[in-house]
Amino acid sequence: MKIQPLDDRVLVEPVEEEEKKSSLILPDSAKEKPIIGKVIAVGTDDEIKKLIKVGDKVIFGKYAGEEIKNGDKKQLLISRSDLFATVK
Repeated sequence: MKIQPLDDRVLVEPVEEEEKKSSLILPDSAKEKPIIGKVIAVGTDDEIKKLIKVGDKVIFGKYAGEEIKNGDKKQLLISRSDLFATVK
């Protein structure tokens, strides 16, 4: 399904970092939540459209956004106030 965020929200797909901790297997609950994601869609607000483009990588708050499931992917719908920076 195609999701179009409204106002100053951004749809982000978290970027999972590969973790290797010797031979230990960490349960999902012990892993850090990713704070970097790829922008999938940008909201309708003109100011946010000038700042962030589809395909940009952004840094967001650890507990930011509303998690949604889009097909088999987990994505976050994040407000502008929870976005900290873009990654170049």
